[in-house]
Amino acid sequence: MTKKKLDFRPNEFVVYPAHGVGQIVSVEEQEVAGITLELFVISFEKDKMTLRVPTHKATEIGMRALSSPDVITHAMKTLKGKAKVKRAMWSRRAQEYEQKINSGDLIAIAEVVRDLHRTDDQREQSYSERQLYEAALERLTREVAAVSGGDELAAAKQVGDVLDSRVAA
Repeated sequence: MTKKKLDFRPNEFVVYPAHGVGQIVSVEEQEVAGITLELFVISFEKDKMTLRVPTHKATEIGMRALSSPDVITHAMKTLKGKAKVKRAMWSRRAQEYEQKINSGDLIAIAEVVRDLHRTDDQREQSYSERQLYEAALERLTREVAAVSGGDELAAAKQVGDVLDSRVAA
């Protein structure tokens, strides 16, 4: 099993499925139970969190490079689509939304934002709905920002404009 081990480099932004966009600070070796492991040290500045991921497990657990601009465009198209709300019980839907958010798949995350987005004249969101919506929106916005060069406010405006344009249509 001697494939290219380091698909990622220090200072590079990556997407970790359960936490979103982080930046690789370094690659370090650490001894755990007598075994030397090579680890990516990933900083999630917004969450004030640092994660250490074994380099040989990174792709297996779904860590990936930032999306290409084409994927961002596709995600924005997804946001414009009509919300698809299943008639299943909320607990089941919430579970599905949670899985989509933690999949690290930007298109799936955009679907959650689209499906849970509410305009002012629509019914109130429940607390759990709002939590899922905000988590998905934050993941989407952070990745859009990282791909476009790091301005989160501009990315939030871009995403907001797309959602607003959907309402106007």
